[in-house]
Amino acid sequence: MRIGGLEVKGPNEEVLVLPRLDGDIVIKAQAVVDMGEFEKLVPEPKAPGKLTKDGWVPTPNDETYRQKVTKFNEQRFAYMVLQSLLPSEIEWEQVQYDNPKTWMRWEDELRAAGLSDVEVNRVTICVMQANALDEAKLKEAREVFLLGLAEARDKSSGPQTEPENTLSGEPVNDSESGPQQ
Repeated sequence: MRIGGLEVKGPNEEVLVLPRLDGDIVIKAQAVVDMGEFEKLVPEPKAPGKLTKDGWVPTPNDETYRQKVTKFNEQRFAYMVLQSLLPSEIEWEQVQYDNPKTWMRWEDELRAAGLSDVEVNRVTICVMQANALDEAKLKEAREVFLLGLAEARDKSSGPQTEPENTLSGEPVNDSESGPQQ
């Protein structure tokens, strides 16, 4: 697929390098383009309710339901993190991609491997940046695009500005132009 003449080669990717004396740790995070597998593995909770004379009335403020929604959202985020980090080729010891019950162990496992809280937060930010378009990215992309337009204009062999006037002969004398009103 091409957009504006540019070939789209896949999802956004971000890179984070964590310095280490014995070799830097390179974290690659790629945007998750399809949550279909998550939806198959973890169905969204349904709000309980009660049958009234007006029909079924859901009760979304039910505490058990709210806890299920919170857990669902945490699992959804953990799935996004794990899928985003696939290009990093992390060999998890406790996390299993096909077992949703293990997904939320990713932070603890990174810490157990020796990453500090700050580094784990940086990994999280890297994942979020890969999966979101923030205003800073959009501004940078606009500036690069506009710079490209300016460079293209500078390379053009045509005039760079519009002329202030376009004379096509002798100026018209006001007395010859006819009656004035």
